[in-house]
Amino acid sequence: MSKLPKEHQFIDLSDYGRPVAKAIARVLKNTSVTPVQVTLSFIVSGLVAIASILQYMPWAALFFLVLKSILDAADGELARIKHTPSHTGRYLDSVSDIVINLLVLLSICYVTEGSLIYTLLAFFGIQLQGTLYNYYYVILRNKYQGDTTSRIFEIDAPKALQGEKQSHVDFLFSLYQLFYGIFDRVVYFLDPKAAEAKSLPKWLMTGVSTFGLGFQLLLIGLMQVAGLKDYIIPFFIGYTGLVFVFIGIRRYHLN
Repeated sequence: MSKLPKEHQFIDLSDYGRPVAKAIARVLKNTSVTPVQVTLSFIVSGLVAIASILQYMPWAALFFLVLKSILDAADGELARIKHTPSHTGRYLDSVSDIVINLLVLLSICYVTEGSLIYTLLAFFGIQLQGTLYNYYYVILRNKYQGDTTSRIFEIDAPKALQGEKQSHVDFLFSLYQLFYGIFDRVVYFLDPKAAEAKSLPKWLMTGVSTFGLGFQLLLIGLMQVAGLKDYIIPFFIGYTGLVFVFIGIRRYHLN
């Protein structure tokens, strides 16, 4: 089961691990393993990747960053295939992502003896990129009856679904707001009418998909393997400029 109906799917460069994620979900379908447990496994994979960066093991870091991205997709696939959508899982996934992202960049800063200020700028840029990608993607999913666990506007804690506790949803939602609220507000300020757009063409979504977390982590891993770890932080600072390019295209040429 996909997040979008087939006729509206686009080439998602950040979602390269989806076929493997679907295979994992099929294997786990009739087991007692839950989507939240898969989420916990991607947290472990992300932490191992961070340890690999700190130990100057670039190939191991690449492997575990890619594995983290695959497992990150597998938890959602398992939730869909088991018909157990969960706001708890959705917010735990997002909160875990942002913490791991920050730790990955801080570990790169440490091994390159880089600037903490530039590292935090790169972190802000990566999160802004990912927020734009998610913003447009969720708009598509809501417009075309795709997966709707995520909402375009995360203002209030949603009502707990069957099998989850409202207290868990409320707590994780508060963490989501704390970590992501500023990025959501910035992207909405830059493109407040995106939800009213007649279309978000596939070619635009493919371009924006380079802002997806899977693609970002793949780039980080590949740049380390290529001996370019000193350029990772500057690259993501500069790459954030494309946020304004994509928003400009959407606002002024696709209304």
